[in-house]
Amino acid sequence: MGEFDLIATYFKRPVRQAVLGVGDDCALLQPTPGTQLAISSDMLVEGRHFLSTVSPERLGHKALAVNLSDLAACGATPRAFTLALALPRVDAAWLAGFSKGLLALADAHGCELIGGDTTQGPLNICITVLGDVPVMNGKSQALLRSGAQVGDDIYVSGNLGDARLALEVFRGHQQVPASVFEQARLRMEQPTPRVALGQALRGIASAAIDVSDGFLGDLLHVLQASQVGARIDTDIATNLIAVRAGSTWASAGFDPKMDDARALRWVLAGGDDYELVFTAAAADRDQVAQAAAQSATVVTRVGTIEAAPGIRLMDGHGKSVSGHFPSFDHFQS
Repeated sequence: MGEFDLIATYFKRPVRQAVLGVGDDCALLQPTPGTQLAISSDMLVEGRHFLSTVSPERLGHKALAVNLSDLAACGATPRAFTLALALPRVDAAWLAGFSKGLLALADAHGCELIGGDTTQGPLNICITVLGDVPVMNGKSQALLRSGAQVGDDIYVSGNLGDARLALEVFRGHQQVPASVFEQARLRMEQPTPRVALGQALRGIASAAIDVSDGFLGDLLHVLQASQVGARIDTDIATNLIAVRAGSTWASAGFDPKMDDARALRWVLAGGDDYELVFTAAAADRDQVAQAAAQSATVVTRVGTIEAAPGIRLMDGHGKSVSGHFPSFDHFQS
């Protein structure tokens, strides 16, 4: 099978929203009136971003999910995406599974594949996703990293630590029941982009970011952009997010039985969660709760924005928590 047969067989579909899609040198889109265009790109490299053991269907899902998560953090509505795919060889079974997972998630979010490129080489997936955010009275409704204010609450969607749990099992550093591992592995390999929550938070959240490299590291990007600091309640972070908020650990009845430092590290710096971290004024707690209910997403208030730079970790008794919680860095990890 040649390159163009491959594209036609697995990725070419009739256009729905685009003016012109796969098959020409450029795709054509008609911008939605009264909106701004939101664009994000992510690359997934085998051995760096995913293990060779992942199923192609889950990999197709994740390749798009990590991009949709960026749109969610901006409060954007997905519209279209392009796919650049390097393959070591043409494997019909792999391509069928990959395209199935990719396009199923795309259809679920009304996000249309409109073009891209294929070539031979080490397995590498690069997606650029396009969405839009409304402009009201001349003001963009996009959620940015730079809007957090002193006194704002800090929230996290869903739960953290499951993906890191799965990775530690893969590495042979942790043993868990098979049912727990399968649920954690699903969270690592097939994350849920919080698109509906991001849209519901427009006009409510003061700042937002998605958790890809680790909660504290990604929160720090918000703090630096907003020129503020934060206080995080680590008891709430570990107990409500990792154990009580519907996580793999809790739903499978699994007691980690690990030292507190390791559990805390997985939650605060584990990464690959693709949840949203966002801030909102304390006066808007009811609105945040409504946005969470509207999007059917659990959110947990874990801290407060402060004026002093940096992140202060405190336990439930107000005592300082020490530790090193570095986030993932592609050139230092």
